[in-house]
Amino acid sequence: MALSGLISIHDVMPETRERVTDILEQLAWLPPAAVTLLVVPGKDWRAADLDWLRDLSERGYPLAGHGWRHRCDTPKSFHHRLHSAFISRDAAEHLSLDEERIIALIQDCHRWFVEHGLTPGPLYVPPAWALGAVNKRRLAALPFRYYETLGGLYDARDQRFHPMPLLGFEADTTLRAWSLNLFNRGNYLAALATGRTLRVSIHPQDLQLRLGAQVLPWVRRLERPLEAYA
Repeated sequence: MALSGLISIHDVMPETRERVTDILEQLAWLPPAAVTLLVVPGKDWRAADLDWLRDLSERGYPLAGHGWRHRCDTPKSFHHRLHSAFISRDAAEHLSLDEERIIALIQDCHRWFVEHGLTPGPLYVPPAWALGAVNKRRLAALPFRYYETLGGLYDARDQRFHPMPLLGFEADTTLRAWSLNLFNRGNYLAALATGRTLRVSIHPQDLQLRLGAQVLPWVRRLERPLEAYA
């Protein structure tokens, strides 16, 4: 069975523009439709940055919502403090919000694309894959259809969760590199064993971090890179 995969580049924002451009150049053998760009709207998007993003969209790169600021308030709950310490640091902005504020953030994220003449795809990925304290039934009324978490993909329209293994490379310490190597190997084997689609997530700084040399080889293992969620 051919290994299929979905590729995404996280944290697309003005301050990561050069690194995202470099990653896209190194993935040039892939069709643009197979590389989803996860855009953070609540940054200082200037005219030249928006033109760059529009150009990528016109070339066929799908755009997805990725939070608003990509930075959380001070963690209050024990769960958020643990999540921050071991996974997300200050990125999981949903975890510092209540349900109404999470819903408002997702709506604002989608609206930003429309107001700036951009076409958002149906995918929303909360920063650090942490959806937070929101009833999944309420997601059906929001403009995005699909929501990624660490475990897979939730289809809000059909109210179904689809498990999908995940690969990540954001390792800036020896411990994170060791943990992610185990995590990636386990998820790769799970994808082979089950035939499930493998998600490959690339952050702008990944090529410069401890697992940087692994990113492109992992992408090349995908025998069937899939187009973005329709």
